[in-house]
Amino acid sequence: MKSGEDASTAFQINCRGRLLDLSSGPKIMGILNTTPDSFFDGGSLHKKSGGIDLDRAVDHTLEMIREGASIIDIGGESSRPGAEKISAREEIKRTIPLIELLQRKTDVLISIDTYKAEVAGKALQAGAHMINDISGFTFDTALPAVCRHYSAAVILMHTPMKPQSMLWSTDTGSEKGDILARVSCFLEQSIAVAESNSIHDIIIDPGFGFGKSVEENFRLLDSLSSLKRLRRPILAGLSRKSFLGYAVTPNGEEILPPSERLTATITADTIALINGASILRVHDVEEAAQSLRVLDAMKRF
Repeated sequence: MKSGEDASTAFQINCRGRLLDLSSGPKIMGILNTTPDSFFDGGSLHKKSGGIDLDRAVDHTLEMIREGASIIDIGGESSRPGAEKISAREEIKRTIPLIELLQRKTDVLISIDTYKAEVAGKALQAGAHMINDISGFTFDTALPAVCRHYSAAVILMHTPMKPQSMLWSTDTGSEKGDILARVSCFLEQSIAVAESNSIHDIIIDPGFGFGKSVEENFRLLDSLSSLKRLRRPILAGLSRKSFLGYAVTPNGEEILPPSERLTATITADTIALINGASILRVHDVEEAAQSLRVLDAMKRF
């Protein structure tokens, strides 16, 4: 980070020799799920006959890059509430051929969304540049060593429990204690684990929607800038989350489905950017890019 610059925008992350330069402004991470059961786009890249449609996946990746994505985050296991855990072998089968193909087709930064050391190792061998761990190094204690071995950048997210145990973020209650303090303490510990393994290229993610009530998610969004004290770039993963659906659904009606949460997502993304987010993880790259351009224009005029 350059001396004297705002901590929210001045980071430069080394991704296995590739520089993710956030000093010029926030970046967009496009979501590419190869899962059959993700909450919004599950199954969209699967052939009717079974298996991943690699051609469709590559086309979608190239489209996201054209629209403004600097990073592509590939996921092979759903982390939606109640999701069924799959084997590392199945996750590898869903993701590694795609990573290998994208390495030949594009020079975009590739992230693998996994908490399993075995999957991460295979992905990094195939050419991935960073590991996006929803558990913040708490689910698989072997993962930090793999990241260190390959000099991978890491995204460390807060989650209080495994996806199989989570509920959708539609409960308006709040647990005892301050959600900001809990998230901050967790991420501090994750950073400490990373640094003890000589990993210093770290991005933090407060984990919107993961084991948090509607109230807690909005408190996190409103106070996102408080995480700047950890002096790490902040990733906001708000795309079409259930707490946004709850907020925009008229009282007494069934919560709006993910397909009808785009406007709410763009609003939340914009708030996150204003409050210090350096990276937006999104399904809808073009719309997120427009938000970035509007905020950039405000700075220029």
